[in-house]
Amino acid sequence: MSSRNNHVGDTTAQSYDDAEKGIYEASQQSLPVLPTPPSPVYSVDEKAIIQQVETVQPTPVTSPIHEGITPSSSTPVLTLASRNLPPSPASDDLKKPQGKPPAKPKRKVSRWILFQLWYNTYRKFFTIVVTLNLIGILMAAIGKFEYATNHLGALVLGNLLMAILMRNELFLRFLYIISIYGLRSWAPIWLKLAVTSILQHVGGIHSGCALSGACWLLYKIVDILIHHAKQHPSVIATGIITNVLVVISILSAFPWVRNNHHNVFEGHHRLIGWMGLATTWIFVVLGNAYDLKLGEWRLDAHSLISTQELWFAVFMTVFVLIPWVTLREVPVEVEIPSPKVAILKFQRGMQQGLLARISRTSIMEYHAFGIISEGRKSGCHYLICGVQGDFTKSLVDNPPKTVWTRELKFAGVGHASAMFKRGIRVCTGTGIGAALSTCIQSPNWFLIWIGSDQEKTFGPTISRLIHDNIEPERMILWDTKKRGGRPDSVQLLKDVWHSFGAEVIFITSNKAGNDEMMQGCLEAGLHAFGTLWDF
Repeated sequence: MSSRNNHVGDTTAQSYDDAEKGIYEASQQSLPVLPTPPSPVYSVDEKAIIQQVETVQPTPVTSPIHEGITPSSSTPVLTLASRNLPPSPASDDLKKPQGKPPAKPKRKVSRWILFQLWYNTYRKFFTIVVTLNLIGILMAAIGKFEYATNHLGALVLGNLLMAILMRNELFLRFLYIISIYGLRSWAPIWLKLAVTSILQHVGGIHSGCALSGACWLLYKIVDILIHHAKQHPSVIATGIITNVLVVISILSAFPWVRNNHHNVFEGHHRLIGWMGLATTWIFVVLGNAYDLKLGEWRLDAHSLISTQELWFAVFMTVFVLIPWVTLREVPVEVEIPSPKVAILKFQRGMQQGLLARISRTSIMEYHAFGIISEGRKSGCHYLICGVQGDFTKSLVDNPPKTVWTRELKFAGVGHASAMFKRGIRVCTGTGIGAALSTCIQSPNWFLIWIGSDQEKTFGPTISRLIHDNIEPERMILWDTKKRGGRPDSVQLLKDVWHSFGAEVIFITSNKAGNDEMMQGCLEAGLHAFGTLWDF
């Protein structure tokens, strides 16, 4: 069984295959950071900023994307008025070789900013859930929690059910629909930001409930062993087996295992998790059917159906099965614009902000990628798969004609963009796959894409989607190869924020780029949501 991360040269890049993770090209690591001039392309309403509009005729050789500016074909290029500021570099200047400017000193960030970003909503959820459950276990141990005494199995299964719900495609789509349609027309910005943060970080509830469920299960097994003289051996045996399987499934989901040994995570978390679910059923049925007081089995159906534990197990099973019921093998067209990228085309248009999980097999090795689509009526959607590990490399070396995918798509945090009036979607490298649909489907979102030689790397399909759907004044494409380095991304975001009138920023980048922008945005008071590595 191959691992998608085994052959990645830099271990820090091993987690970047997820759909909400963009990448810089490896060559960019040594590129200098250029001081960002006032942004050359902003809103056409900024009359005080725009000095003149010039028409640039396209040439058969050079695409506007190669110029590092907003792509256009006989479209206006906007330059900045002086206003005592140095002029923005014109496109002709960008064609000239530029000397490397001095390296920019590393931005100093306060410890308070770093702590706020570290102790995010994910960790707050995790802390609250685990703390409450540990208090419950302590109270149960000293005999002060009567419900736990009578319904210990319900506390185990209730936590595990909540953990499953927080990763279920259907349940999360329901939460997004309620939030978007319930808030976008009237809610103040602070409420929208709070709800978006909750939607992005529900993984903290997932992790907290899963760990808490395992702790309650361990407590239940200890309780059974203490009173083993009253218990039937089959109940003890299935309880121990269930405990072992659930603990293995949880341990395999730790971030280090998930990011560095993806196939180990997938095999243990999924397959052993399913085995744990099956043994949970046996454990629940046997535990409820055996009467401790009488020391005999109760075979009446009413005693089983009336228990909370049974219904928790029923709903756990239903929500585990729902995504897999929508599993299909679908045809795919693969375009390979460069050795670094495969563009996959599927039938059916999609809403913005969704993720697709695909695999060459029906059960194992599922990988998530952001969906690019011009809308639900467009007839097709695309995935951008950057070559990072065995799976994505095989898409380039041996393009498939069909892949397996779940028709029920997963909602990423970008799906919440529909709640806001105006925003900025900034991405690097293959992060354009998660960002582009938002800017295509909504005229109120500004695209900033930082990458190396974008048109050559990502090909004509992505270029066409950008040209055909996003106005020049609503995007900045920064070509690091042409411009000789990365921009001062934080200053760039500040400029666009004020000129475009944005309410929020969504970031899709690698860890270094994400940290830099999130720290800068928090320091400047800009509302931003970054990339997660904890799901």
